[in-house]
Amino acid sequence: MSEAESIYDEIGGKDAVESVVDDFYDRVLDDPVLEPYFEDTDMNELFAHQVQFVSAVAGGPVEYDGADMQTAHEGMGITAEAFDRVADYLAAAMAENGVPEEDIDAVIDEVAALKDDVVGQ
Repeated sequence: MSEAESIYDEIGGKDAVESVVDDFYDRVLDDPVLEPYFEDTDMNELFAHQVQFVSAVAGGPVEYDGADMQTAHEGMGITAEAFDRVADYLAAAMAENGVPEEDIDAVIDEVAALKDDVVGQ
C-alpha cells in the first residue's frame, strides 16, 4: 500500500467493503451465540451502518455518522466472548475477500479499541 493510498482504496472501495460486510453478516447470523443479538434488528439499516463504519475505519471518504458505540450497544448485554467472535468474523470475512493481512490487522486494531465501549453496555 502506498503512503497516500488508504486501506479502503487498496481493497477496492465501496464494492469491496460491501462484499466484506455481506460475508461478515452471513457468518455472524449463522452463529448461535451471536444470532440472538440481532433478532429484532433491521438488518438493511445495520448493513448500511456497518458499511459506513468499516469504510471510515479503513480510511475511506466516508465519515461514520451513526451513534457512538456505547449508545448503539446500550442494553444489549454484549459479552467479551461475543465481541471477540464478531471481530474474528470480520477478520475472516476480510481474508476471504482478499484483504491483505496487514490491512486486516489495522482494521481489527481499530475495532478492538472500541471493546470497552461495546461490552457490558
